[in-house]
Amino acid sequence: MARRSRRRGGEGGVGETSSKIYQLPRQQLKNPYLPTEVLSEDQLETIHLASLKILKEIGIDILLPAAKEYYKNAGADVDSNSDRVRFDPAMVESFIGLAPSTVTLLARNPENNMIIGENYVHFDTVSSTPNVSDIDGGRRPGNKKDFHNLVRLAQHFNVISCIGGYPVEPLDYHPSTRHLEATRDIIQLSDKPIRGYSLGLTRLQDALTMSKISRGLGEHSEINDTILMTTINVNSPLVLDDAMLEGIIEMAKTNQLSILTPFTLAGAMAPVTLAGAIAQQNAECLAAYMLSQIVVPGAPIMYGGFISNVDMKSGSPAFGTPEYVKTAMAGGQLARKYDLPYRSSNVNASNAVDAQSAYESVFSLWGAIMGGANLLKHGAGWMEGGLVASFEKFILDVDLLQMFTEFLTPIKVSDAELGLEAIADVGPAGHFFATEHTQERYKTAFYPPILSDWRNFESWHEAGEPKTHEKANTVYKQALEEYQQPHLDASINEELIAFVDRRIAEGGIATDF
Repeated sequence: MARRSRRRGGEGGVGETSSKIYQLPRQQLKNPYLPTEVLSEDQLETIHLASLKILKEIGIDILLPAAKEYYKNAGADVDSNSDRVRFDPAMVESFIGLAPSTVTLLARNPENNMIIGENYVHFDTVSSTPNVSDIDGGRRPGNKKDFHNLVRLAQHFNVISCIGGYPVEPLDYHPSTRHLEATRDIIQLSDKPIRGYSLGLTRLQDALTMSKISRGLGEHSEINDTILMTTINVNSPLVLDDAMLEGIIEMAKTNQLSILTPFTLAGAMAPVTLAGAIAQQNAECLAAYMLSQIVVPGAPIMYGGFISNVDMKSGSPAFGTPEYVKTAMAGGQLARKYDLPYRSSNVNASNAVDAQSAYESVFSLWGAIMGGANLLKHGAGWMEGGLVASFEKFILDVDLLQMFTEFLTPIKVSDAELGLEAIADVGPAGHFFATEHTQERYKTAFYPPILSDWRNFESWHEAGEPKTHEKANTVYKQALEEYQQPHLDASINEELIAFVDRRIAEGGIATDF
């Protein structure tokens, strides 16, 4: 299959015509548009008050004794006969505004540092899927080879800001040491910010130690900078478990970023009505948020929204729906109400790289971007409602993310951009192809999508009628050929390997299998 020529983007812009995959330059992307507000001020306040009522009258189950003690000492009503904790509205509101509105997440390569907050926008990879797929090998369990290649793709594409976890679980690493080996691999294959998993205290502590080592600081060094993020998922409805609570406490103590994200499916894990699901999500976020600020006032926190609905016929999750878009935008409004950075996601429920996967992702992206998201999780590669990382979908998503990046580039208005001289030269009924104004800009005038095919039917048919997923398959393989492993100082790499080897010899973490 013939591959169309692409204009070279590389690290810094457009160059001469080349077969190299087109990329926009690496940048700290900003959203110039006002966020879409799907709730009026009165509705937003009503949801806030409903969340306070949930926390006061119903409460939330806190499964970690140490966390209950933190809450109790701060004035919460801790039931001595159960795990239930309730909060007076005045107590909840006393913590609002303590966390920073902007956080800088450092990478081992300073060019990849992320400013999170204000109107900055960052795109992440798919993470934590149990399976992986491409059209060559089909659907298969996660493994080291595919895990490594997905990390390479994330490093290669400028539009991806960070490695938000394992793009696919490398199941051939043993569960007791997987976090050690996988985090080592990510640090070696990429120099972008990384995530640690809040699945027990030791995993987070190991990830933070490895992050320090990667920055040449040594495993026993003290650090105040934010160099690691984690995701805190509430067990909806209204339960925070031991591992997530340990994560909140540890990340607060070490000034690392916790992304608070209840994952609620309206009709299953939350009320079937959107207002009820949003109110429950908000109550769960506020409960987790309070703990971080009780432990260390000013600890960095991100507000996460991840409400979708279920198919009421089958009970299966649905993504990229109109309901998902509306709740993504509403989540952004709540994050701004509390002056917190906001996380959303690029998700779909399709089982194939097809029209459904594309339009559900575009819907998800629209809700996130116009909802004011600062971090888009699962930005590239998510399929089957999060059960599969797809190589072809990864490329389709990179294309979509670059399109949204171009969409977020403000329109320039100046004498040169207005082109009045060109309009005068052409006059009525002419064309602009040969004008100097066009020729000066033809290489940079429009974003050229990686996968779109704008040939007429005859030339497309003559080329063998290439399909989108087939072109994406070719592009991902080419990207792996273009990938260049970032430099990692030999002494740092040796220290990293020595730490991982020692922790593996110690047994890693206890598991049940």
